[in-house]
Amino acid sequence: MWPALGSTSRSGRLFGVLTLLLCPSSLHGCSSPPRIRHGSYKVITKFLGLSTTVQYKCQEGYALVGTATLSCKLFRWSSPAPQCAALCLKPRIPNGKLSVERDQYITPDTLTIQCDPGYKMVGSQVISCSQHRSWIPAVPKCKRVNTAPSEVLEHEEVLEGQHLLECLPDPGDSKMALELHKLSLRIETLEQERAKGIKYI
Repeated sequence: MWPALGSTSRSGRLFGVLTLLLCPSSLHGCSSPPRIRHGSYKVITKFLGLSTTVQYKCQEGYALVGTATLSCKLFRWSSPAPQCAALCLKPRIPNGKLSVERDQYITPDTLTIQCDPGYKMVGSQVISCSQHRSWIPAVPKCKRVNTAPSEVLEHEEVLEGQHLLECLPDPGDSKMALELHKLSLRIETLEQERAKGIKYI
């Protein structure tokens, strides 16, 4: 005796529900959500295996780049998985300027450093934010340019010469007095260099 038509229909529906519950992946066709470096995801909604929505977040010190929420529809994910880009803190460079001023930078941001007048660069002028949350090459420094000894000597001569001119009663003797003072300082410098063993050709 053949089963009634209504009974067959009910059996088919029951079989479909069991298939849906026991093997939902065979129906919606999506693989597990993609895993990302320095980040994770959590399932927001899931409806009987037919539709799944996940949301991504990054670890501290990393910024999410891309779509944070993915949905499984029509056998595939709605978009590629996002990425977690490293965050780099703003480099502190006394007596220097950055090409771009921000509190934080993300990989692969690149900066160019320029030192203030009177300072020279020690290190690389161009640095990049790496995936390790650090600047590569190392953050440079701006160091003051050392004044040449001759410039220091001339500066001291001018200051001392001005003080000497203020003490002379006759302004006509000022030029000769200044020259004599400079000559005495030069002789003193040569004697010091001679004592250190510096030879002149």
